[in-house]
Amino acid sequence: MTATNSIDPAKLTLLLNELRLPAIKHIWPQFAEQADKEGWPAARFLAVLTEHELAERSRRRIERHLAEARLLPGKTLDTFQFEAVPMVSKAHIMALAAGDAWLDQGANLLLFGPPGGGKSHLASALGLALVEGGWRVLFARTTDLVQKLQIARRELTLQAALNRLDRFDLLILDDLAYVTKDQAETSVLFELIGARYERRSMLITANQPFGQWDKIFPDPAMTLAAVDRLVHHATILELNVESYRRRQAIDKKPGPGRPPKYATKANTGPD
Repeated sequence: MTATNSIDPAKLTLLLNELRLPAIKHIWPQFAEQADKEGWPAARFLAVLTEHELAERSRRRIERHLAEARLLPGKTLDTFQFEAVPMVSKAHIMALAAGDAWLDQGANLLLFGPPGGGKSHLASALGLALVEGGWRVLFARTTDLVQKLQIARRELTLQAALNRLDRFDLLILDDLAYVTKDQAETSVLFELIGARYERRSMLITANQPFGQWDKIFPDPAMTLAAVDRLVHHATILELNVESYRRRQAIDKKPGPGRPPKYATKANTGPD
């Protein structure tokens, strides 16, 4: 008598539902039949089922984390043009994509460069690689997140909002320089930086170097303190290249028109 005939499949389905083992619930009949035909030991049959359950759980977890990460669509390390930014080492970026060497320590990554240089692409691509590696990531435009934190402060729930951000191993703040020089905005941004200091990692992209951050933080002491916290355990990459979007636009421009010597002569009437 085979394993599939010696048990009550309906009862087993209920038990697997109770144990919250949906992958095993769907695949066990197929593998039970194969195990019977090939004479698998019970331990092998159990190992195959549990491996499939764990793999399916990992897949579903990554799907959930990708959905919550809000990464930029289509931005991957495979599509990033490393040759356009020779000052950035691909090997270094791939090491950062593993995450364990810096996220476990709450270290930061700062990307500087002019608009269109690929900072947001690289930041989102790193976020994708980290999510696929099992880390939790949130990508946000700095202005959008700051506005949400301002609302939380007005509603007296700022600490709860900061606590919710703690579940992310990496918080990506894109376009830091676009935060307006407003006391309310910069205050919550400073609190966010302070709350994650040496605990949770941040990846920040900015068009302006540290010397121009007085345009973001209205108070010199606050500027100094924010920079100090961010760079204490940080890797800094500068993408000082021509705008990628500008290069693309130039490449797409139509070529020159018909050379003048081939132009149609204007009709000026009889000679």
